[in-house]
Amino acid sequence: MTPYATFYFFIIVAVLLTPTIIAGLKGKALHTYNAFATIVILAIVFGNKPVQAGTLILFTIWQAALVKGYLALRKRDNKASTFYAAVFLSILPLILVKVIPFVQPMSTVGFLGISYLTFKAVQMTMEIRDGQIKEITVFNFLRFLLFFPTITSGPIDRYRRFQKDIEQPPTAEQYKNMLFIGINRIFQGFLYKFIIGFLIHTYILQWTFVKQDTFASILLYMYAYSLYLFFDFAGYSLFAIGVSYMMGVKTPENFNKPFLSRNIKDFWNRWHMSLSFWFRDYVYMRFVFLMTKKKILKNRYAISNIGFFLNFFIMGVWHGLHINYIIYGLYHALLFILFDIFERKNKQHKFWPNNTLTHVLAVIITFHLVCFGFLIFSGRII
Repeated sequence: MTPYATFYFFIIVAVLLTPTIIAGLKGKALHTYNAFATIVILAIVFGNKPVQAGTLILFTIWQAALVKGYLALRKRDNKASTFYAAVFLSILPLILVKVIPFVQPMSTVGFLGISYLTFKAVQMTMEIRDGQIKEITVFNFLRFLLFFPTITSGPIDRYRRFQKDIEQPPTAEQYKNMLFIGINRIFQGFLYKFIIGFLIHTYILQWTFVKQDTFASILLYMYAYSLYLFFDFAGYSLFAIGVSYMMGVKTPENFNKPFLSRNIKDFWNRWHMSLSFWFRDYVYMRFVFLMTKKKILKNRYAISNIGFFLNFFIMGVWHGLHINYIIYGLYHALLFILFDIFERKNKQHKFWPNNTLTHVLAVIITFHLVCFGFLIFSGRII
């Protein structure tokens, strides 16, 4: 069963979380029961996928051993080589999942959600290196890694933020507000995914005219596909956030009106925010810091531009090794670099004033550039 794909799944979740909701309204947290609910949901999701279930178990054991092992080594020494080895070994299962089917198309490896679990595990290793995580029990690790509302497609939470919610459960009054927000998010998700997204997919993307190879049909497909991606994925994210709130965990938001962005940087601060911020913090910023610290390049703008390309190239490859995903990533890197140059020039010469007209024009331009990027992403023109 795919999470949030059918109403039957929501019924199961509602029944399972009834004790959690009752306890929350009384100002209590059922940590042990919630762990049991997670096991039940995972069994339902992967019950008819024995290969994926086995891979998930092996993956979880592998990541737990790496995190606990690196934490023990970190207390004795802080060698960079040990850290890089731990990060590589943590990413290795995901690399294999991406590479093996590309080399052998008939092969099926991995499991639903492996990318997002990898992000969680890797960021824990990095925060152990930084000294931000000093202790972690196996139970806490498993509870964070396998938190069922977000297991398949995020949003990507941070361990310390998640753990704070667990250690400081909401009061009865706070939980009432969280429950209201959670239910509201779920109903908003129904509107996005099962109504608007469904209508766009059924009546526009499946329209015979849109499937033709004319300029007009491709143009219509570009806008429809962009909107469909938003409503479908934002709807899923709202479901995950809503269920998380019902469990007393404030999973971070993932979308914030992205098509109203005034530039490409603003867009990535609004679109798939948990993924965007993850790449910003753990790829781009660390690359820039390393290059600056080692003084490999003196020009900070060159370092930043290389960082943009590295950041979005990896993001493109993360989606898959197909050429459309890689070009999509490099396209956004180019947009970042061009906007950075534009922004710096504008600070000097003030040729783009800050007023209502330029703001509206900036939103329109950004919207079209983003939609063209999604057209590349879709593989329709490649």
